[in-house]
Order: sequence, then C-alpha cells, then structure tokens
Amino acid sequence: MSHTYVTTAELSERIKYDVRTIRNQLKDSVLLEGIHYFRPFGGRKILYIWDRIEKDMLKAPSINTLMAGIK
Repeated sequence: MSHTYVTTAELSERIKYDVRTIRNQLKDSVLLEGIHYFRPFGGRKILYIWDRIEKDMLKAPSINTLMAGIK
C-alpha cells in the first residue's frame, strides 16, 4: 500500500489548523502514533500519514461517540 507522508507544516496547510495546535492539542489525543503518524528511523522527526488522517476526518461519528458526551 502506498501512503502519502506529510510533515507537521504540510498537515497544517491541508487541514487548516495551526502547527502549534497540531503539536499541542491533536497529537496523541486525536492523531495517534502508529496510526496517524510515526517517527522514521526512531528519530525526532514526525511524519503524518495523510490518507489515514483524511479517512478519519471524513468518517461520520458513531452514535456511541455522540452519546459519550451525554453520560
């Protein structure tokens, strides 16, 4: 499977969120390591997997997700 990998700055441009918001609020709460991003060669640099992020953004929330805020 071929993936499109993007940096934090490139992801920021695509989803129209500030780079700091991605790093401070989305990473590790919405964007999960091993699913939405990885660190190539065990380094510090982060590459995001665009097709997985796009797929999750377009996914309609389930009734369980919507009801979680009501409990």
